[in-house]
Amino acid sequence: MSAPAAKVSKKELNSNHDGADETSDGGSREVDGGRSGLRLQASVLLERDTTTACLSPAAGMFGDGVVRGADVESLWRRDMGTRCEAKSCQTGEISTVEAAVQSHSSRDAGMQTDQSEETIQDLDLQKEAPVDYAGLLSFLQGVEDVVIKELNKNWRSHAFDGFEVNWVDQNETVSCLHSLLYPEAQDQKLQVTSISWNATGSVVACSYGRLDDGDWSTEKSYVCTWNLDRRGLNPKRPDLVVDVPSSVMCLAFHPSQPSLIVGGLYSGEVLIWDTSRIEDPLIWRTGMTDDTHTDPVYQVDWLQDSKHSHHFQILSVSTDGKILVWQTQRDGQLMLVEGFALVAQQIPRSMKLKRTRGETAVGVTSLSFSHFDPSVFIIGVEGGYALKCSTAVETAAVPRTVSSIPLKAPAQFAFSPHGGPVYCVSCSPFHRNLFLSGGTDGHVHLHSMLQAQPLISLQLSKKYLFSVRWSPVRPLVFAAATGEGEVQLFDFGKSSQKPAVSIKQASAQTPVYCIEFNIKQTQLLAAGDASGMLKIWQLSSDFIQQGPREMNHLEQLANEVTD
Repeated sequence: MSAPAAKVSKKELNSNHDGADETSDGGSREVDGGRSGLRLQASVLLERDTTTACLSPAAGMFGDGVVRGADVESLWRRDMGTRCEAKSCQTGEISTVEAAVQSHSSRDAGMQTDQSEETIQDLDLQKEAPVDYAGLLSFLQGVEDVVIKELNKNWRSHAFDGFEVNWVDQNETVSCLHSLLYPEAQDQKLQVTSISWNATGSVVACSYGRLDDGDWSTEKSYVCTWNLDRRGLNPKRPDLVVDVPSSVMCLAFHPSQPSLIVGGLYSGEVLIWDTSRIEDPLIWRTGMTDDTHTDPVYQVDWLQDSKHSHHFQILSVSTDGKILVWQTQRDGQLMLVEGFALVAQQIPRSMKLKRTRGETAVGVTSLSFSHFDPSVFIIGVEGGYALKCSTAVETAAVPRTVSSIPLKAPAQFAFSPHGGPVYCVSCSPFHRNLFLSGGTDGHVHLHSMLQAQPLISLQLSKKYLFSVRWSPVRPLVFAAATGEGEVQLFDFGKSSQKPAVSIKQASAQTPVYCIEFNIKQTQLLAAGDASGMLKIWQLSSDFIQQGPREMNHLEQLANEVTD
């Protein structure tokens, strides 16, 4: 900015200069206080040549003049920069090593190469070797009669009949692997009434109830399972315990689903449990309806549905004379879909029963289906007879009770009776016509379905005979449970009159009520007795390895004709 020059006296100039110094000093002190001692240097440069500036006509008044600008340089950044210090640290020497690794994969493969010249030459030499054919022919003619004679002798010899090389370790004795029990059931003095193996063969189930003095009371019973393949198996602590409000008389695992069990109660009801549901395993039941059995259920089984190969139905047998077939429903109920009834009037005339009323029911105690014809089955009845029956019959039965569906009369043929009720029957898995029956007279009968009289009759016990089972792997072997507390193993290949082995189930003469072979693990046999004990027996090699001529022997037994 420019203005007219003014003349100033020396006194005024000195006065203004002093004021500027004071302002400069004040500003310097202020900067020193605000920036920690930084000095502000200010200089007011006055043009010496303008000291003779012209003054305005008005005396004592300043006029406009030309004053150069003042530059103030900040030095605080430079002062701060000089305070920085450079320092260094030292570490140990870092050592590095280089190394190499190598891996490889191998594979075996076959290849074909041409024969070497040496091998070809050797073969050519062998081909070209001279042969005395005339001498060879003369030798063979000379020894022909002797060789033929020895071959015929060996062919007629029976020195090695039945010999079979077996590289498996032989187990020569029958031993007890496990003694299983449920303490609460023993405290109630409940008995093992039935046994079943699941589809894998690793889990065994037993039912607790009463066979000797059962009643209609509400005394609860149990179904228990043990997994024999489980580590740390506790024989006194079942893997699963199902409380049941009535005595359980029988049970059976599903043939393909390892967790499903069907059971029959003393009250006549049929239940199905799912062992995979720990909290509430009951999934189906018949309930107490007009179709429900009115007497205890002595046997249950799974039947393959003829219309759907992957579906199964449930069969139940009772002493009320009914054989009923049930189908599962979505509402948790079992619905009756087919039924059969045994009454005295429908029994074949060959069966001479005591005088009864025309519609008196014939109690059914046991049942076994043929392994060759699913429509054929054998039943045992309280009258002491074994009856051949068929599901394909069309004859209507006239039962004494009401039923939601028509019932049929299945009986077709009666066999020679026992001296008491028949509690067990078992069809042969190796021959379509053979079956076993056991009764309270202590006898086991080997029957052919083609004749009434038994092929063989064996007295195994002076007391009741509660269970008989055909071996699933040996055509000539069966097991029987006796009232003297023994499990007897018979082998018709060794003797048809006495057992090959008698196993003592308990120290006292406690009746053995049920036995079951393990179809998957064929060396195992389970047996349950009246003391509430379930024992798992390991069979010796003789009872699980089939001989070479065993089927022929069984066929000979089946072809025998009795008077």
